[in-house]
Amino acid sequence: MSQPRQPSLLQALIPIAALLLLLFLAVYYFGDDSSSGPNQIALLLCAGVATVIGRYNGYRREQIEQAIVKGISLTLGAILILLAVGSLIGSWLLSGTVPTMIYYGLKLLNPDYFYLSSCIICAIVALSIGSSWTVAATIGVALMGVASGLGLSEVICAGAIVSGAYFGDKLSPLSDTTNLAPAVAGTDLFTHIRFMLYSTLPSFALTLVLFLILGLQEGRGAQPVELDALLGSLSMQFHIAWYLLLPLGITLFLAFRKVPAFPAIGIGALFGALMAVLFQQDFIQAQADPSLGEVGGTITVVWKAMYAGVNLETPDPLLKDLLSGGGMGSMLNTIWLIISAMTFGSVMEATGLLQRVVQSLLKMAKSVAGLIITTISTAFGTNLIAADQYIAIVMPGRMFKPEYEKRYLAPENLSRAVEDGGTCTSALIPWNTCGAYMQSVLLVNPFDYALYAFFNWLTPLTGILLALLGVKRLQLPNTQLNGGAEAEHATQTR
Repeated sequence: MSQPRQPSLLQALIPIAALLLLLFLAVYYFGDDSSSGPNQIALLLCAGVATVIGRYNGYRREQIEQAIVKGISLTLGAILILLAVGSLIGSWLLSGTVPTMIYYGLKLLNPDYFYLSSCIICAIVALSIGSSWTVAATIGVALMGVASGLGLSEVICAGAIVSGAYFGDKLSPLSDTTNLAPAVAGTDLFTHIRFMLYSTLPSFALTLVLFLILGLQEGRGAQPVELDALLGSLSMQFHIAWYLLLPLGITLFLAFRKVPAFPAIGIGALFGALMAVLFQQDFIQAQADPSLGEVGGTITVVWKAMYAGVNLETPDPLLKDLLSGGGMGSMLNTIWLIISAMTFGSVMEATGLLQRVVQSLLKMAKSVAGLIITTISTAFGTNLIAADQYIAIVMPGRMFKPEYEKRYLAPENLSRAVEDGGTCTSALIPWNTCGAYMQSVLLVNPFDYALYAFFNWLTPLTGILLALLGVKRLQLPNTQLNGGAEAEHATQTR
C-alpha cells in the first residue's frame, strides 16, 4: 500500500482560509448568535474541505474517521464537566447559593474597585484549586450577577474573571495545563512555574492597573440598579443565609484536594440540590405543579433545575435575568460547538495539513528570538485551528522540542512559550473549547470580552517582547559530542 503524499503549503492553507472566511461571515451575518449554529456549520464544512484534500493525497477514509473519533473522545472529559457545571448552576440557583453570593457581593463590593477585586478574587481561588473552569462556573457566575446589580459592564466583568482565573490557573501546580507543558517540553514543574513568572507577573500587574483605572471610571459613572429594592427582592424570593454558601465551600475544598473536576462539580451540584430541599421550600412550591403534591412537586422542581435550569417568574426583568438559567440543557450548544471544532482540528492533524503549516513557520525561525516567537504564534494558531488548548500545548511542544535542543535552549523556554501562546489565548476564541465554555457560563461572547481579558493577550505579547529583548536562557545539554568530548554546562540569562 502506497504512503500518502505530503501536502503542499497551498493545500494546507486552503481549509484555514476557508474557515477564517466562513467564521467572518458567521459573525457578520449572525453577530452574537454565531456560536449557536453558524460557527458549527463553518467548522464542519471546512472539515469536509480538509478531508477532500487528504483523500486526494492518499489518506484513507477510515484513517480520517478514526482520527475524528479519537479527537472527539479527547474532549469527553470536558463534555462531562460541562454537563456537571450546567447542573451545578441550576441547583445553586434553586438552593439560594448563587442568590446569596450576589446578595453579599452587592453589599460588600465597592463599584470603584469591583473589576480589580473580581480579578484578584478569581486569581487567588484559581491559584488555590488549579481550575479556571471551576472558578468561572462558581465565583464567576456570582460576580456577573453582582456587576449587573451594580450597573457595571458585564463584558468588562467577564474580562476580569477570565484574566484572574487564567493567571491563577497558569501558576498553580494543581493545574492540568501547568503540568502538561513541562512534561511535553522536558522540564520539571516548579522550574517551569518559576520561568513563567517572567511573562506572567508583568502582564498581571499591568492587568490590575488597567482594571483599577476602568473601575474608577466606570464605578463613578455607574448607576446601581436600586440596590435596596434589588436586595429586598432577593431576600423575598429566596432564603438568604451564610450557610447557603456551603456548596461553594465544598466544591472548592474538593478541587483543592485534587478531586477531579467532574466528580467535584457533580458533588457540588447534588449538595446544592439538598440545600434547596432543606431551605428553599417556599420558592420550590411556588415553582411546583400543585397536582403533584408537596413531595412530588419538590422532586420535579429540583430534578428540572438540574437538567433544564431555573426559570424565575417575576415582573422584575433584572431579577429574572440574574436568577434564571443553568441546567445540563444549557450546555448542549457548547458541546455541539466543541464536537464540530474537534472534528475540523482532527482532520487537519490526521491529514498532515496542520504539521505542514508548522514546518513552514519553523523555516522562518532563524534566530532564537524568532524560534520563541514562532512557538508562541503557533500555539495561538493551533488554538484557532484545532480549537483545543491541550492540542495547542502538545503539538507545538512536540514539534519544536528538537529545534530547542539543537540550539541549546533550556526546555523551560519551550514550556513557557507554549503556555503563553496556548493556555492564555484559548479563552479568547469562541469556537475553542475554553472560549465556548466561558461563553456558556458567563453568557458573554469571547469576541466581546476578549479586549478586556487583558492578562490573556498581554502574556503572549510579553513573551514575544522578552524574546526580542533577549531575555532567554541558553543551556548546553549534558551529553557527549564529537566522539566522546563532554559538552560544557552553561546557562546564560540575559
